[in-house]
Amino acid sequence: MRERNFRHLVLMMLFLAGCSGEGNAPPAVGVAPAPSGAGSQGCTGSCASAQSFLSPPEVERILAQAAQEAQARNRPAVIAVVDRVGNVLAVYRMNGAPATMRIVSGRPVRGGLEELIVPSELAAIAKAITGAFLSSEGNAFSTRTAGQIVQEHFNPGESGQPGGPLFGVQFSQLPCSDVNTRFDGASVRPGPHRSPLGLSADPGGFPLYKGGTPVGGIGVAADGLYTLDPDVSDRDLDVDELIALAGTFGFAAPPERRAERITVEGKTLRFSDADFADLRSDPARVPALGATAGQILAVAGYAPAAIRAGTAFGTPASGIRPDRLDYPGLDAFVLVDGSDSERFRPRAAHDGAGALSENEVRTIMQRALALANRMRAQIRQPLGSQARVSIAIVDREGAILALARTRDAPVFGLDVSVQKARAAAFYSSAAAASVLASLPRTSYFRIALEPGRAVLSVSEEREPQALIPALRGFLARPQALSDGAIAFSARAIGNLARPFYPDGVRGASAGPFSRPFEQWSPFHVGTQLDLVYPAVALHLAHVLNQSGLAIFLGTTLIAPAPSSDNPVPLPDPPPGSCTATPRLANGHQIFPGAVPIYRGNTLIGAVGVSGDGIDQDDLVAFLAVHEAGQALGGGLGHAPRELRADQLAPQGVRLRYVQCPTTPFLDSSAQNVCEGL
Repeated sequence: MRERNFRHLVLMMLFLAGCSGEGNAPPAVGVAPAPSGAGSQGCTGSCASAQSFLSPPEVERILAQAAQEAQARNRPAVIAVVDRVGNVLAVYRMNGAPATMRIVSGRPVRGGLEELIVPSELAAIAKAITGAFLSSEGNAFSTRTAGQIVQEHFNPGESGQPGGPLFGVQFSQLPCSDVNTRFDGASVRPGPHRSPLGLSADPGGFPLYKGGTPVGGIGVAADGLYTLDPDVSDRDLDVDELIALAGTFGFAAPPERRAERITVEGKTLRFSDADFADLRSDPARVPALGATAGQILAVAGYAPAAIRAGTAFGTPASGIRPDRLDYPGLDAFVLVDGSDSERFRPRAAHDGAGALSENEVRTIMQRALALANRMRAQIRQPLGSQARVSIAIVDREGAILALARTRDAPVFGLDVSVQKARAAAFYSSAAAASVLASLPRTSYFRIALEPGRAVLSVSEEREPQALIPALRGFLARPQALSDGAIAFSARAIGNLARPFYPDGVRGASAGPFSRPFEQWSPFHVGTQLDLVYPAVALHLAHVLNQSGLAIFLGTTLIAPAPSSDNPVPLPDPPPGSCTATPRLANGHQIFPGAVPIYRGNTLIGAVGVSGDGIDQDDLVAFLAVHEAGQALGGGLGHAPRELRADQLAPQGVRLRYVQCPTTPFLDSSAQNVCEGL
């Protein structure tokens, strides 16, 4: 049965593929000079230029600096460097570096991604992409920052506090996403690109800057563990973080933009537990990379065995450039392909009666962009900056109708805004139960690497349709997910996806989207991972297969090692196949920032926002729908109040729909602007 399940998964993916300064001591932390010589103090989103990219000699120097520190510590490492949109510019393996990383949270939990063995180069790439994607000219976040904001409490270890503000974001930028693009050949390509393991919470990933603007990220895998920090109250000298920090010398984040200069809910974020004074090497005096024994790796689906130049962000080559057609005067940026054609221009939906028109989609997007440009940022410096976000609009079946961003929004928000919008549309629809009931069983695997082969074994099986009775019982609504009578916002979905309900209250039962806490970890969260795990596992198996390994399930051969006659025995899951339904093509998200869109009592789509504080995301999504409805004469708007999820109070605790900042705008003293809508 288990072998048949995996063979069925492989066959399904095959079908989908056919369809679809010398002598000086190291400086104090964060003050490494930018090689361009440009200052960073004035950068608020406009410093990027055609020269804002990493050249091959710069990439080589970053690798050499990191490798020198690894050598000084006798901890050989795998080091990855990416550009701002995720092109992998080089992966370097030092001789003796660990071939694999073991995923472990430190919680007494088995299953999910816990104990999964992954190639070290994939872990290093995921860390580098995380540092690049979470950062902007207004904020510099690291993988340590990410680990702080995805755990069951914020701050981690502070019992009684709600979950991290970006709880669940680790399962974005997935290798099966239809938003993020893929490496193809030897050249860099327009992004944003996928990450092999989603976003990383394991210390050892940093952004890289030149002249105050981010130009990429570095990730390091040296200690054999892919993990996170469960206690941010102490200081850990993590070897991966120390090696990566050495690599940032000359390309370090501006001190005034680092995470510790930014607060969320009155709490200071973390950037690094190490500083340059902790290094055992002097990155100002570094030998050539060739002085360290190692080699540049080719990584299937990500990079050739070469050092490449990055792309200049904001130019067509990066895949993200200024809008020229649809959003005049709004300083909007759009996604483009290799021929500079827009990927997600506003378009009409074709999902049945009452479908969103092109004009309606464009109007919602214009209102959302205008609101973001007026709004005070939460996670940016200097104080008083305007918000920077990505905005997605989908129809009721999850098709992307428009996707755009404001200047300098963190790249991660593009994929996440779509995940949020799709979640709100899917769970608000009358089709959710039937779709969930049709999905195949999720088999979780363990991987054993043996000479010439990778052997998979099933560790656990989950039925996605089990969510249906669990949610119905929890809400005391026997027709939930099949009658379309509940409008779910992303915040409401997030309430139901925490290991405690109410959120953060130890001893409370888990929400129906979550694992019970005794079975929960950030690597084993519940429905969010259950739905995407098969595609993530198949991608991992594909990369292992392309590295020359035969793939076995137990004693059964699933895919032989590649040959000239059969170069791709096990295919990569195609874009948009993160789940077995196109309604959730890149997975779904479980933190705030999306609302469904209605025409009267009828669901017609959803809008998702991500990038600059979850309350700010809620506000842009919520007010954009309201203002667009007014501008269009009332043809669309929010769900009737009686349908909204905040009318429900499971276990005596009311769900939340949206939560807007009290005084959100830079140009107005208006307060409580979402109240009564």
